[in-house]
Amino acid sequence: MSLRLAANLRQAVTWRGIVAAMLVGVVAGMPVAGGWAQQPDQSGGFTLKVQSDIVLTNVIVRDKKTGEVVKGLKESDFTILENGKPQKIASFDYQNVDEAAVLREKSTVIGKASIADLVNGEFASNPATLRDHRLIVMFFDLSSMQPEDIDRAVESAQDFVNKKMQQADLVALVSMATGLSMDQDFTSDKAALLKGLGKYNGTEGTGFANGNEGGNSGGTADDASSFSSDDSEYNALNTDRELYAIRTIAKSLERVDQRKSLLYFSGGLTRQGIENQASMRAATNEAVKANMAIYSVDSRGLEALPPVGNASTGSLRGTAAYSGGAMQSQLDANFGSQETLATLSSDTGGKAFFDSNDFAPAFQQVQHDTEAYYIVGFRSTNTARDGSFRHLTVKLNRSDVKLDYRPGYYAPADFQHQKTQDREQALMEELRSDLPATDVAVYLQALYFRMAENKFFVPVSLIIPGSQIHSVKNGDRDKANIDVIGQVKNAEGIVVGNVRDTVKLALDAAQQVQQKKIQYSTGFTLAPGRYHLKFVVRENQTGAMGSFETDLQVPDLKKIPLKLSSIVLSSQRVPNTAKKVSSPLVRDGVEWIPNVPHVFRQDQHLYFLYEVYDPAKEKSAAEPSSSPGLTRREGGPVRVLTSIEFLIGGVKVYETPLVEAKTVNVPERGAVAFQFDVPLTPLKPGTYICQVNVIDDAGGSFSFPRMAMRVEPGTAPVVAPATSASAPVSPGGPIKPE
Repeated sequence: MSLRLAANLRQAVTWRGIVAAMLVGVVAGMPVAGGWAQQPDQSGGFTLKVQSDIVLTNVIVRDKKTGEVVKGLKESDFTILENGKPQKIASFDYQNVDEAAVLREKSTVIGKASIADLVNGEFASNPATLRDHRLIVMFFDLSSMQPEDIDRAVESAQDFVNKKMQQADLVALVSMATGLSMDQDFTSDKAALLKGLGKYNGTEGTGFANGNEGGNSGGTADDASSFSSDDSEYNALNTDRELYAIRTIAKSLERVDQRKSLLYFSGGLTRQGIENQASMRAATNEAVKANMAIYSVDSRGLEALPPVGNASTGSLRGTAAYSGGAMQSQLDANFGSQETLATLSSDTGGKAFFDSNDFAPAFQQVQHDTEAYYIVGFRSTNTARDGSFRHLTVKLNRSDVKLDYRPGYYAPADFQHQKTQDREQALMEELRSDLPATDVAVYLQALYFRMAENKFFVPVSLIIPGSQIHSVKNGDRDKANIDVIGQVKNAEGIVVGNVRDTVKLALDAAQQVQQKKIQYSTGFTLAPGRYHLKFVVRENQTGAMGSFETDLQVPDLKKIPLKLSSIVLSSQRVPNTAKKVSSPLVRDGVEWIPNVPHVFRQDQHLYFLYEVYDPAKEKSAAEPSSSPGLTRREGGPVRVLTSIEFLIGGVKVYETPLVEAKTVNVPERGAVAFQFDVPLTPLKPGTYICQVNVIDDAGGSFSFPRMAMRVEPGTAPVVAPATSASAPVSPGGPIKPE
């Protein structure tokens, strides 16, 4: 069969005559959507159209004592229940690799053709061609693997092909570096597979490492290894390239009923900053629909983690190397990079293989799980397309066997045919649904500012690319609107904040909105603690929805020596003359619009905004006298020093002048607020590590949070600054503290 990769992958896709195909009819993991419509034809009669989906699940039956596969069972031996309700079996099949016939692949100039000819030619009319075969996709995530990891993974795959591959095995090779590439279609030709695997051996890892969005520089290497730019503008927040690739692979395999196995070789799948948990469930659901089990293999093998790092990283910052903090940080990072892989495997019916230099068990497990199995299908009696998770229970009319099957599937969510009065309900259902909507791309950033001792304001910014918005022509302007709904839950699952809004857009065609983005801002007042955010956006012309989920930690600043707010990076400030504004992003009649992806142009200004709370008072300074009418005095003099550095490859290329604050300039919140204005004209296009240096000189505490940012070429010609030809100098310098 042919592995087809969808054309709308976010990164560049390597193509070799691959065609996209969509399944019409029976797919695995999809519930019934019974419906019919009558349409008149040219002869005056009617054409009856019926849509009916079927749910397929694989069932492996083994003897409890011997572990051998039980053969010869009939459809009447099985009972299947969905959420406890019996379902009528609509299809039944048995696959046994021992009965696989050798496929006659056509001869070509290189020896043998791929199985692509079967799919592109006659497979649709003869689905029995691949019966009793084992379909294996080897997916090498080169972007996360180091050279030695690639060597280890390739050698194990070559050993499998040479020694353990059976005539029933059809293997495809897929890789991802800067883009997703199908390097070898499904084939049983060992020579072709070995040639394809040899292309990976010795290839350097692309190393799409993630930025340190948490703002903690302790125990991190003093170089640029914490971030490497991606082609996507939103890479600073969105690290779902691998999950999107898995969804693409799964979708390309939907038209085959047999069980598919994806051997995913990865150097760990690390989620950074504010992560979109919706993309995880979307990838899992697509794999379940395609009847594809994911077997994750951590190509790093068994790792030794030196407390002070190894030769591949720079020296560690701070004292974490001597306090055990660096070691704990490495362990947490290693566990976090494996957790996502483990979740993918367990939720799709596969298994994960970690902390071992022997990858052979992964191949053996794939062959063991697919040597013989029953495919049981039914049309669900629950026709609701609500996106809920539906539990499956399979029973057999004998007790001496053990059953292995996928525990359930996500029902589809269909909002295209909603009536006007049902749209609000559909939006609420999507907010409650376990199955995320991903038709509309949504990106989110959440910040925090202290308002009182135990109260924080959390501004939230949502971004929707303009290309996702469909408009209706109305005169010389286009009209469009989007619905936004969101909620915040605390650690106990109790809703503590809600947002519901309809945003009307009047778009001038000259603005080329398709090339821009739409940003929606809101905010919540929260106490310190852990929270879960979920937002759903619906584009109201097509009904397409997108969702974003993430966990949020509002820190307890009482336990932190230097109490620092989030750092806002902005390229836009707009007038806001509202009299009553509680947001710290509004100052002196101007509102700061956060730049969510941290991508700027050379012809823009980069604005920074952050606050330091309750700085220590200088011991030698006298207390100021009280002022009549004030409920809170500013307190004694303070001394807070701050500057901002820009680094490339661990080398500082520019630093703003040092700013010293001697007073608490926001006394009602006990804050020293800083604003910086940095023209980007002197900075060359590229990816920078931006480090904010904050020192409370009187208290002896400090913080050096880091974040990634990218400078793109400007639309206007860049004029070199007249002040210096050798080093970038900010003509206006930073704005002094308020």
